[in-house]
Amino acid sequence: MQLTEEITIKLQTLKPTRLEIQDDSALHAGHKGNGGGGHFTLTIKSQAFDGLSQVSRHRHIYELLAEYIPSKIHALSIHAIASDE
Repeated sequence: MQLTEEITIKLQTLKPTRLEIQDDSALHAGHKGNGGGGHFTLTIKSQAFDGLSQVSRHRHIYELLAEYIPSKIHALSIHAIASDE
């Protein structure tokens, strides 16, 4: 199973209405300080984010993906959107 598929499965607990994961790892080949994990851009829209600050939304995502950071995910750009945005 590819890492993007694993991330998708982990994020299903948020019941996203939009979920896009872009693997940007090839753009960062040889990046100093990268111990082998990938670079990803995540766009996710969910009712679970309603009423939460951006910081809280990001913390929730990091908690769900904690087992992958930093070994499999080196960098993660997050666009977390509430259902009413």
